[in-house]
Amino acid sequence: MYRRIILCFRGQDTLNPLQRGTRCLMRRYVTSVRSEDDIKKFIIDNTEIVSSQSLTPEISLRLFTPTCRFWTEKPELWPFPDPYWAIYWPGGQALARYLLNNPEVSGGRKVLDLGCGCGASAIAAKLTGASHVVANDTDPIAAVATKVNCELNNLEPLPCVTDNMIGSKPDDWDLILLGDMFYDEDLADRLHKWLQTCITTHGAQVLIGDPGRAQFESHDIRKLLHKLAHFELPDSVKEENYGLTNSTVWCYNYKPDL
Repeated sequence: MYRRIILCFRGQDTLNPLQRGTRCLMRRYVTSVRSEDDIKKFIIDNTEIVSSQSLTPEISLRLFTPTCRFWTEKPELWPFPDPYWAIYWPGGQALARYLLNNPEVSGGRKVLDLGCGCGASAIAAKLTGASHVVANDTDPIAAVATKVNCELNNLEPLPCVTDNMIGSKPDDWDLILLGDMFYDEDLADRLHKWLQTCITTHGAQVLIGDPGRAQFESHDIRKLLHKLAHFELPDSVKEENYGLTNSTVWCYNYKPDL
């Protein structure tokens, strides 16, 4: 199952639309009949606490590891939407590392972690003094996982929003964080447009973490980015991500016409 998720994030998903849709409907049904406490217990039972094998050993997270059942289990046996939150993606690692290294970036600011997954960037923002942090992911299981990970790091659970915020009327965020979000061309196009609106409307600062995926490097947004930091990934992360070796934090330099 782990390998299929990684390949999906690299644009190599082999499921046809019917297979994907059928499985998604089943998972939505299962999710709808479980309480948050049940989901929390399921997460704890099927993940392990990981900290040292990442760019941010200060942050503990519940993730898939090779000893977890669903690392190798058949994907159709997983009862929820695909667990992207159970992997600490390289772009998110770079973003969180950058915030921890530069606490003034998020200190005292209103922060949105868009597509939060495991919540690591949101947690890093809160640990470095952000005044208000919201974690956003359309997967409700990711929202529960983020709350679990907040507790692991001695934080009160952060507000988690599961609405699709891309294309919505933007709030007055000071800082928007996106890790590993440019894995699909259509999504990248919609993100580009919405981020421009956020910057134009409220002057938001946008930071993007990405390990150099082809969909990101070839997109028009890449021309508007300024490199802030570059990190070599730990050996275990390189191995798990099939050859990705580095991850970079970029600042969106879009300047609206006045």
